[in-house]
Amino acid sequence: MSMLAPTLQAFFTDRLTRQRNASPHTVASYRDTLRLLLAFAQQQTGKQPCQLDLDDLDAPLIGAFLDHLEHERHNSIRTRNARLAAIRSLFHYAALEHPEHADTISRVLAIPPKRFERALITFLTEPEIDALLAAPDRHTWTGRRDHAMLLLAVQTGLRASELTALKRRDIHLGTGPHVSCLGKGRKQRITPLMKHTVAVLRVWSSERAGQPDDPLFPTRTGRTLSRDALQQRLAEHTSTAALACPSLAAKTISPHVLRHTAAMRLLHAGIDTSVIALWLGHEHVETTQIYLHADMALKEAALSRTTPPDTPPGRFQPPDKLLAFLQAL
Repeated sequence: MSMLAPTLQAFFTDRLTRQRNASPHTVASYRDTLRLLLAFAQQQTGKQPCQLDLDDLDAPLIGAFLDHLEHERHNSIRTRNARLAAIRSLFHYAALEHPEHADTISRVLAIPPKRFERALITFLTEPEIDALLAAPDRHTWTGRRDHAMLLLAVQTGLRASELTALKRRDIHLGTGPHVSCLGKGRKQRITPLMKHTVAVLRVWSSERAGQPDDPLFPTRTGRTLSRDALQQRLAEHTSTAALACPSLAAKTISPHVLRHTAAMRLLHAGIDTSVIALWLGHEHVETTQIYLHADMALKEAALSRTTPPDTPPGRFQPPDKLLAFLQAL
């Protein structure tokens, strides 16, 4: 067995699990990346994965692997960069354990992420929100579940994984109603609930019944709803809603679009972006700036408050002697 195999095993068991206490999502993402990399390296070198060494995974091979992801597997640039981040994490760990391979490791770590164009985000208008929330058939159990779930998503901006992972105990409908979730990066987040959302969730929670640790929005068999199932239900309701609101037909609606919609509603209400960042669980406030770029109405409002370009320049004249004294200091 080569040096790479024990290094790779220690990377997962020691580095990610013990030292960094990485989430299951992070471990799964890194695992998938390195499985793809080892399979690609096997094709390129003819060696079995257990026979590969660190020097086999040099910068040219990693570069070829990234091109393979983008051009042959048709991964987006974001996915390509995420795969590169997992590889860089492994090589940072390898640099500490095997300094004798510093030359190979440094060349791999020097591979930069690829720049990409940031498209404007998609979000729903108020008529589109109303049409989507009216789409589920509330005469059925699944319709009532979906209505409560979509309403909660639009109001709170929870991620798809956070929404499907909710337990009955995570919803607090008494004084100071709120929903509690464990978000990205294992950050605990509490989001307040509006009166209408509380009323809908109270009815659904009563119908749902069960134990505190049971899923809040389960399948018919009581299991946790998967992300694919959530996307499927959302697609079905979007198709129904598009009959009443045709503008929905031109949009690709995903659970993340509902998250964007919650952010834009807060922005339209005049909430500061730093508060929106806390609401959404963004690690950096800069991430929330995308919503400022996406909303043309805010830009037009800012433009209307600017001075017309043909206005002659003026000089400030204090209207009061005391103000004139302070101005002259």
